[in-house]
Amino acid sequence: MLGLRRLVREALLEDVGQGDVTTKSTIPDDLRCSARVFARQAGVLSGIEAFREVFEVLKARVEKWHARNDAEHFSEGDLLGSFEADAAAVLTGERVALNFLQRLCGVATLTQQYVEAVKGLDARICDTRKTTPLMRTLEKKAVMHGGGVNHRFALFDGVLIKENHVAAAGGVGEAVRRAIEGTHHLMKIGVEVTTIDELSEALEAGADSVLLDNMSLDAISEAVKLTVSRKVILEASGNVTLENVRAIAETGVHYISVGALTHSAPSVDLSLLLENA
Repeated sequence: MLGLRRLVREALLEDVGQGDVTTKSTIPDDLRCSARVFARQAGVLSGIEAFREVFEVLKARVEKWHARNDAEHFSEGDLLGSFEADAAAVLTGERVALNFLQRLCGVATLTQQYVEAVKGLDARICDTRKTTPLMRTLEKKAVMHGGGVNHRFALFDGVLIKENHVAAAGGVGEAVRRAIEGTHHLMKIGVEVTTIDELSEALEAGADSVLLDNMSLDAISEAVKLTVSRKVILEASGNVTLENVRAIAETGVHYISVGALTHSAPSVDLSLLLENA
């Protein structure tokens, strides 16, 4: 994966720079080691490919690789992976490798918690574009590993008219009409609204998908009732938490987007332990 390799190289350049002076001064070049990754807390696995790629880029001569698969649940104390490699390369790359793995496990784990909170209801949990720069592909994969679904990937693959677009265009209806005229017939038009009046305006203009931004539960319920006979997708967003997400899902919306999945997920605590091979 070219994009992943480039990302890993940049991460290593940031951390290693001109060289790992500690490892170079203490570890023989020909020393081999056995490495094992353990979980210090429960979670959902994501990022194992990025973890290994660090050692591939460092030419660690990885052998006897065994690892759990992304999307697998794990408990505190579980062994997540093991391998043999050149000790110097492992020591140089361990922090970067763990940073990737811990971060992505964190996203997957938080996503799973949201998914579990709405279990039995029709609403799907999805991510946003509030991702770490250059980490979007990995973080969106992590959301899927946690049982969530992806929103649009970037600005180029979907129309979503936001509050500032509306202000610049002169209103919800005008923005939707311009988007319909400015895109091809296979492109669906999404728009963000904050009131029932704006919802009605969006529907009249022909929006395919409406994002209900920071609306109360009563307003979301009213929006669902107004669109029950229409082929329009409703998405709730804004200030969604684990405490209120089920109540939002119970209104009948199709999707609930949660920026916190990628901008506020805490890293999962993992440990990489080495022994001489």
